[in-house]
Amino acid sequence: MNETLVNIMKKINIGLFGFGVVGEGIYKVLSEKSQLNTEIKKIVIKHPEKKRNAPAQLFTTDAKEILDDPEIDIVVELIDDAEAAFEIAKTAMNSGKSVVSANKKMIAEHASELIELQRKNKVSFLYEAAVCGSIPIIRNLEEYYDNDLLNYVKGIVNGSTNYILTKMKSENQSYDDALFSAQKNGFAESDPTLDVEGIDAANKLSIIILHAFGRLISHEEILRKGITSLKTEDFQYATEKGLVIKLIASCQLDDKNKLIPTVLPTFIEKSKTLALVNNEFNGVLIGSALADEQFLYGKGAGRFPTSSAVLSDISALRYSYKYELRKGIQNGFQSNYSSLQRIYLGFDPKENIDQNLFENIEESYQSNHHAYVTGSINLEKLKSSGWLENKAISIIAF
Repeated sequence: MNETLVNIMKKINIGLFGFGVVGEGIYKVLSEKSQLNTEIKKIVIKHPEKKRNAPAQLFTTDAKEILDDPEIDIVVELIDDAEAAFEIAKTAMNSGKSVVSANKKMIAEHASELIELQRKNKVSFLYEAAVCGSIPIIRNLEEYYDNDLLNYVKGIVNGSTNYILTKMKSENQSYDDALFSAQKNGFAESDPTLDVEGIDAANKLSIIILHAFGRLISHEEILRKGITSLKTEDFQYATEKGLVIKLIASCQLDDKNKLIPTVLPTFIEKSKTLALVNNEFNGVLIGSALADEQFLYGKGAGRFPTSSAVLSDISALRYSYKYELRKGIQNGFQSNYSSLQRIYLGFDPKENIDQNLFENIEESYQSNHHAYVTGSINLEKLKSSGWLENKAISIIAF
């Protein structure tokens, strides 16, 4: 019998790390869909005293019960701790097991090592769920765009910040009230730092860059500003100009084949596609030389959207699917922060702002409580200005 057909028919045993929102969703689906011929054999948890919606015999606190079990084919890693997740993935692959993960921080920080482990052990390491939830962005970049000449990938890749920005715009909520609403509805963590400071989006962007352009970079190399500095006056300005504010992760190539990777609050015209992406939804634009621009849209967070991506990876492993990374893997990257960017700079009039950093100023305003400047600035100057780190200053790209 054909080997591929044997793999499709074979029952798959899964070892699951983590039984939170997504882990329970995976268990629920696999328990109800016997036609998938896939079973969770063991689940490693951190707190055995908690009551869980699954038989008690499935749970253990001993990772070896999964990692040393020769009957377990696939390890699904769904824990929060990036370093612990890396150790799990490394041990599993060295034991000949394929791994499915949703841990974008772990992947972004250890991509080079994880790729080498996959190749050395002839196993698969898949992570569609790590970027944009239910949107199949990685698989599309790997397969559909493997030979196309991409010019850019940009979009909304963090559902928590998009939910907050939607509330601030549509309901005139303050940042604190919008964040509380996001936490209450399960779209933001009790400590939302990774989301609201743009770090989560930068981690996802570094993974996208690997598959879109074959470049390995860290989130620290990406020019980044989160949403914590945004104020009511910034949204009033957007409304007056017919714009909305979104946190946009963007990577594009210039005419010298250099990358310009940024994560910045950005003004979008109300009629544009990304302006219509609201609440916890994500949306990604892919621009290429041949296909022009295409748009991917879907829920970027939540139990079932993320579970759908994990299940897709598990299904793909029946075909021994691997990320081929056909665009190569280039360590380090050449950035072009010498290019100009139009920005809006909002600040308290008492702030000492060196407006000479702008190449040109288009508009300037000041009242007793708020001031702003719009114009073009060299990205390298913006990077070294200290404004990105200053929580009293809002920066919004055009």
